[in-house]
Amino acid sequence: MNIDGHLIAALLVLTGAILSMIRAASGPTSYDRVLAVNVFGTKAVMLLAIIGFIGDRSGFLDIAILYGLVNFIATVALLRFVETKRLT
Repeated sequence: MNIDGHLIAALLVLTGAILSMIRAASGPTSYDRVLAVNVFGTKAVMLLAIIGFIGDRSGFLDIAILYGLVNFIATVALLRFVETKRLT
């Protein structure tokens, strides 16, 4: 894939991130909102990986993996909080 293909992929991922933020703002339930924020985090990981690949910077991939782990743990914690309404 050439640079133009990578830029198109990045724009498509960015469009998906924008759509997930719209869903987070308009979700009828809190679970829909949490899931939309999780999708946004996943799109951010994908965007970091694409940018790292385009710029030939492997450090971006490490940051993307770390952000993906933080996104997963935060989603599980947030869903648990929504379910129990307690922090512990």
